[in-house]
Amino acid sequence: MNARLLSILLLSTLCSGCATPYQPTGFTGGYSETQLAPDVFRVFFRGNGYTSGERAQDFALLRAAELTLEGDFKHFAIIDESSSTEVVPFTMPGSSQTTGSAHIQGSYRSSYVTYSEHTTYYPPETYLVHRPRSELLIRCFPDKPDGNFTFDAAFLQESLNKKYKIE
Repeated sequence: MNARLLSILLLSTLCSGCATPYQPTGFTGGYSETQLAPDVFRVFFRGNGYTSGERAQDFALLRAAELTLEGDFKHFAIIDESSSTEVVPFTMPGSSQTTGSAHIQGSYRSSYVTYSEHTTYYPPETYLVHRPRSELLIRCFPDKPDGNFTFDAAFLQESLNKKYKIE
């Protein structure tokens, strides 16, 4: 098996064609958070090259809802948010493959072998991988405050878990 094919198989196995699942930050992405005050969190979600921007935003919202409920709050408001796409180059190394053949020519007593070979070179190729990121700064509330748009954390959590079939 040539090196190019092996590299492609390895890359496809690592990526496995799947968007980043809802999980803590790992090799393929995920969520993380920082608590900035008893009722304020910064929530971050990073996807892989198969993750849509919508999925990254939804998973940041899902984590915000979970943190709200874990802190015995019921509602949260988004104070600030940002979404972006990180473009990461990935270069497959160049490789070469040589094939050869031998042919026996002549008669039984006076035969000779001819040999021919051919080398094919595959240059390196660079691919751009687009990884979406979503960051939220949230404030949690025990009750729905007047005058502020807030999310009902339990409703949002149930809705997003249903949408993405998360148990």
